[in-house]
Amino acid sequence: MVYSTDADFNYAYEQESEQETLPPQQQNLKVMLDKKARGGKQVTLVAGFIGTDEDLKELGKLLKNKCGVGGTAKDGEILIQGDFRDKVLQVLQASGYKAKKAGG
Repeated sequence: MVYSTDADFNYAYEQESEQETLPPQQQNLKVMLDKKARGGKQVTLVAGFIGTDEDLKELGKLLKNKCGVGGTAKDGEILIQGDFRDKVLQVLQASGYKAKKAGG
C-alpha cells in the first residue's frame, strides 16, 4: 500500500512467520559441489533445508565440526569450505536426514 485517502484506514502488516522446522526424516536435503562466483574455490553446498535459521545454523555447526573446516549457514543453505560431499552425506544420514548427492 502506497497511499490511502481514507482517514480510518489501518494497514494490516503481513506477519513474517518463521517456518516450523521439519523433523529430519521429512527433510529432503541436496548435497552438491559448487564453485560459482567463488574465485574457483570449491564449496560443498547443502540445500533444501526447511526450518528456522537457528536450526539451520545448528546443523551447519555440526557439519563444520565433523569436517574440521569453516563455512556458513544462511538463506536455507549451508556452505562448507572444500569438497566434503561424501563426508557431509554420511553425517546427515547418520543424523536421520534424507539427503542425496545432486549435480555432476
